[in-house]
Amino acid sequence: MAVVLLALLASAAVGWAVVDVVLRLARVKGGPKASRPNVGGHQATVLEEESGPYVLRGGTWIGVLERIAITGAVLAGQPELVAAVVAVKGLGRWAELQTDPALTERFIIGTLASYIVAAGCGYAGLWALGDF
Repeated sequence: MAVVLLALLASAAVGWAVVDVVLRLARVKGGPKASRPNVGGHQATVLEEESGPYVLRGGTWIGVLERIAITGAVLAGQPELVAAVVAVKGLGRWAELQTDPALTERFIIGTLASYIVAAGCGYAGLWALGDF
């Protein structure tokens, strides 16, 4: 039981950090962009925040819950349940993802990073239990 709880907690916590790092490295919309306005006859570099939504409401907590669900499915020997998680998340975000290609890119990158961590924690838990 301790191994299962540890795998689930690791999936939630480690996944949170990994997804954050991956999205920062990907530099998907949400960071500042440089502009070069003419100020007093000189070119100046100004950092501006890009407009438009770049963070989906509830995304962090949805990510935590999806990692727990995926890790739990793997630990329960039911990895096919991951398809249900993918379907629910995709359908739930469909309308929002249609508004901005950069938002869609961020969603895909974050989701794949999250799923990789969740599956890894699930299979590490199975290995620790001697079931893998």
